[in-house]
Amino acid sequence: MNKEIQRGLNDRLYEKRKAAALELEKWIRQCVEDGDEAKIRTIVDQLCRDFAYAVHQPNARNGGLIGLAASAIALGSDVANYLEDIIPPVLACFGDQDARVRYYACESMYNIAKVAKGEILLYFNEIFDALCRLSADSELSVKNGADLLDRLIKDIVAEKAATYVSVIRSTPEPLPPDPEASSDDPTRPVLAHEPEQNPHSEPAFSLARFIPLLTDRIYVINPFTRMFLVSWITLLDSIPDLELVSYLPEIIGGLLNFLSDTNVDVRTATQGALDGFLSEIKRIAELKRNANDANANPDSEDLNNDGVYLPGQDIKVDFAKVIDILLSHLDSTEQEIQLTVLHWIESFFEISPEDLLPFVPRFLSLLLPTMAHDNENLRKAAETVNDELMKLIVSLPGANPDDSKDKVPEKTVESPEANDSLNSISPEESSAESLLDYPATVNALTLHFLNEREETRVAALDWLIMLNKKASRKILAINDGTFPALLKTLSDSSDIVVMKDLQLLAQISYNSQDDYLASFMLNLLSLFSTDRKLLETRGNLIIRQLCVSLNPERIYRTLAEILEKEEDIEFASIMIQNLNNNLITAPELQGLRRRLRTLDTKDGTTFFVTLFRSWCHNAVATFSLCLLAQAYEQAFYLLQIFADLEITVSLLIQIDKLIQLLESPVFTYLRLQLLEPEKYPFLYRCLYGLLMLLPQSSAFATLRNRLNAVSAIGNFHIPPPVNNASGNSGVNLGQNRFRASRIDERDWVELLDKFRKVQMGHESVRHQQGQLGGGSTVSLIGTVPPLTGGNAGNSTTSSGAVSSGSTATQPSSSGYNYHRLSFRNPRGSSSSSAPQSNTNSGGSGSGAAGTGNNPSTGNQSSRIFRSTRR
Repeated sequence: MNKEIQRGLNDRLYEKRKAAALELEKWIRQCVEDGDEAKIRTIVDQLCRDFAYAVHQPNARNGGLIGLAASAIALGSDVANYLEDIIPPVLACFGDQDARVRYYACESMYNIAKVAKGEILLYFNEIFDALCRLSADSELSVKNGADLLDRLIKDIVAEKAATYVSVIRSTPEPLPPDPEASSDDPTRPVLAHEPEQNPHSEPAFSLARFIPLLTDRIYVINPFTRMFLVSWITLLDSIPDLELVSYLPEIIGGLLNFLSDTNVDVRTATQGALDGFLSEIKRIAELKRNANDANANPDSEDLNNDGVYLPGQDIKVDFAKVIDILLSHLDSTEQEIQLTVLHWIESFFEISPEDLLPFVPRFLSLLLPTMAHDNENLRKAAETVNDELMKLIVSLPGANPDDSKDKVPEKTVESPEANDSLNSISPEESSAESLLDYPATVNALTLHFLNEREETRVAALDWLIMLNKKASRKILAINDGTFPALLKTLSDSSDIVVMKDLQLLAQISYNSQDDYLASFMLNLLSLFSTDRKLLETRGNLIIRQLCVSLNPERIYRTLAEILEKEEDIEFASIMIQNLNNNLITAPELQGLRRRLRTLDTKDGTTFFVTLFRSWCHNAVATFSLCLLAQAYEQAFYLLQIFADLEITVSLLIQIDKLIQLLESPVFTYLRLQLLEPEKYPFLYRCLYGLLMLLPQSSAFATLRNRLNAVSAIGNFHIPPPVNNASGNSGVNLGQNRFRASRIDERDWVELLDKFRKVQMGHESVRHQQGQLGGGSTVSLIGTVPPLTGGNAGNSTTSSGAVSSGSTATQPSSSGYNYHRLSFRNPRGSSSSSAPQSNTNSGGSGSGAAGTGNNPSTGNQSSRIFRSTRR
């Protein structure tokens, strides 16, 4: 360049630099016409070295930029041969500290790109990186200049990126053939003998080279840069031949992060880009399904079998990787990100459901807490996805949950043939189960038992119930890890959670052998023994729910066999009392009560004997069991054994409750049998025996009124005296209705002897506990579970017993309303007790219950007795 052009390019004024650039343009045009390529390269090199790279001379750099742009304009179509010299200095000026230099760099690159057009795509990555930084520039003029350049580059990319091939790309040298490899040698280098690729067939723009740069930039925070990136992603996705969707796993994570931006425009644009990708992968999945159907049904007329290529049918998208990235954002703190992820996953049930199966354990760990989210829209979206995922698991080959029996048949012991069929696995089921990791899924669900939200715990149990129906063998194979957690969940504060937990435990027990049920019942009793509050608050609910889900006889038989051998006899008595109350009152056990009244079969007799041997831990429960089974003579013999036992407050409380239950609909048949004294003579002895045990309380009055209503009938049918069952083994069962039953006299005597021994053992334990307590008061047995119709339902434990020679100085600590068991005189409950005596008949001989020698009490009792006789 001559001196005048150099001085003009170095001038401070833009107009002079522009004039010098116009002169330079004319000069280069002349060189092009003359074909003086060497002089052109010398000028370009001088512009780069002396002007564009003059770091601390902004005027020189500005002059160099405008000079390079003028040179490119002058070169015209020949600029492609000089771009490798022109582009680098312009790119270097994008990072200058002077805002004017950055602006003129944008202007210069704009003019160069406008001339070079498709050839500029060879430097697309470098230009894109510079524009990405300039989009967040602090100077508005620079941002405006970068925006103009960005629009031009986008136009070029949209028009030429998919097809343009550079005219200056050098041809790479082919690999030399291996002279030692023969044509039939399988180990010869394959690349050496492949046809040489035409370098001109490769487009100037390479998406594979661009994606790493985009992946690196997509995690920026600046909203302007994010908006810039989203605009480019949308543009590239709109070009069909580029197939940007195949690189979706590399960019979807960053796009999801954009949804947390504070700028509304960024979120809106990002959501639009994600919706576009989702629509595209849906279209691709549908094309592939149609292609597979066409291959499977070549004769189908509805499918396109003419071999026409459809755009997108050969695109490969790594759906598994996309799902992995989606799940990593499901626990985001931004609700919009969570909603978008759930929307995408819901679409994958249609796009590629099989790719979801390996992620089910991890998916459930993130999805179930979302179902308890405070946001209603997010909660509903999570519930919808949960339902779809559950349907997907149910639809897998194998056992159908709908075919599983929710109701247990009468015979719950499976035959060996049935067990063999359960243990057989079909090849289809095996291949389907390989996609789903059942152990990991169950472990992930079990962890949610500790979640603080009730909805999450219920959803986890629903999943376990479904999986148990689907593949019970998989659940049973890992029951060692889940079983303690399921038992612990019985102490949950939510009734719904407890019900679901019991349903699952019942299903596992039903699908297993009897030894598993026995193990379950043993662990359940152990839990009740250590957690008495659970027994008090949830014991009845747990027992009843298990009886609904399983065969009640199977439950009671198993519990009875375990409790008969229980070493903690106090707990055994409490548990028997709860089981007996449920046996009498629970509507779910109505069939079991009917079965107890039909003891003429071997199974019924065996069941009764099993219950009786365990029920011996609780005297009143054993007596009520005989009443249920209509074994009135044996019940009468039990009352005679009561006379040898210590009459405690706990025993009287239980008798009081039994009197209340005798007035309930459960014992309607018993009250009607009072009208047939000739057929049930010992029924009167049983009820009068209870009357003799009770103090003159409200229960005493209730039972006395009932007996007085039929006394005119019963007095004419008093049976002859019989031998005491406790005296010897020759019990006279002449009029007993069990003469035709399968229980002989020796078995009855053995059962009564066992009852006596067990009750004596309980009495001995109470005395030992009283001595350890340092007082004369004997500890009472256990817990009195709630009952309807009285304050006794609030009783828990008793702190003392009224016995011969002992003193009842204060009411029980259980909270039982003691005046219901006291005599007519309210003070009688706190007076000293006197030795038991049988000097009076009817209600006058009940001083052993705590009336003592109080004269007023005695007079009052005498007046009551005389009034009763009148």
